[in-house]
Amino acid sequence: MQSVIQVKNVSKKYRSHQVLQNIDLTVNKNEIYGLLGPSGAGKTTLVKMIAGIEIPTTGSISVLDSVMPKLNTMTQIGFMAQSDALYGELSGKENLEFFSSIYGLKGQKQKERIDQASDLVNLTNFLQKPVNQYSGGMKRRLSLAAALLHDPKILILDEPTVGIDPVLRQSIWDELYKLSKSGTTILVTTHVMDEAEKCSQLGMLRDGKIIASGSPRELKDNTSSTSIEEAFLYYGGAHHAN
Repeated sequence: MQSVIQVKNVSKKYRSHQVLQNIDLTVNKNEIYGLLGPSGAGKTTLVKMIAGIEIPTTGSISVLDSVMPKLNTMTQIGFMAQSDALYGELSGKENLEFFSSIYGLKGQKQKERIDQASDLVNLTNFLQKPVNQYSGGMKRRLSLAAALLHDPKILILDEPTVGIDPVLRQSIWDELYKLSKSGTTILVTTHVMDEAEKCSQLGMLRDGKIIASGSPRELKDNTSSTSIEEAFLYYGGAHHAN
C-alpha cells in the first residue's frame, strides 16, 4: 500500500494548552480515513496541520512525499473547513468561479469543473442565488463543491455533513466512495458514529491523543463490540484507566 499522508510523533501546543500529543498515523492512497472524536479532541487542529495551514510544535507531517507545509503540495489538497469560508453577497456560481480561479482554472475547463462539482453536491439549480440566502446545509454543500473544483489528489473534510439532512448525507457519502474508487484519498473528521462506520480506516481521538486505530471491523472485533460507539467507549475507558 502506498502511503500518502504520514504523521510522525506530532504534538501541538498553544501557549500552555496542549492540544495534541504524540500523534502517529498513516493514510494510504484511495482510503477514506476517518478521525473520530468528540468536540475539543483536536481533530480540526490535526487536519489543519496535515493541510499545511498550521505547523506542528514538534514532530513531522509528510503529504505526497513532501514535508508540510509545502505550497506545491497544498495545491493538490482540497480542504473543506468546519466553518464555511464563502462570500454571502455573491451567488453560488460566483463563489465557485472565484475559488476555481485561485486554483488556476479558466475558460472551458473552469466551466466543466464547476458543472461537475455543483452536480455532485446537488446544487446546480441554486447556483444563481446569493449565498446569504442559502440554508446551512446548502452552504456545506457549496463548500464541498469548492474543495473539489481542482480535482485534488487528497480531500480533507472537517465535519462535512454537519447540518445536512440524512438523505443528502447519504448521497454525499456515495460520492465520496466514488471519488475514493477513482483514486482520491479522503481524510474526514466526524463525531457521528454511523459515519465512522463508513470509513475504511479510523483513528479514534480523545483528549489530543489517538486512543485506537484500525478498520471499523477490527476495532469492533478487538473489543467484542457490536458498534463503533461501544468500541470508542471501551478504548476511552481503557485510555482513562491507564
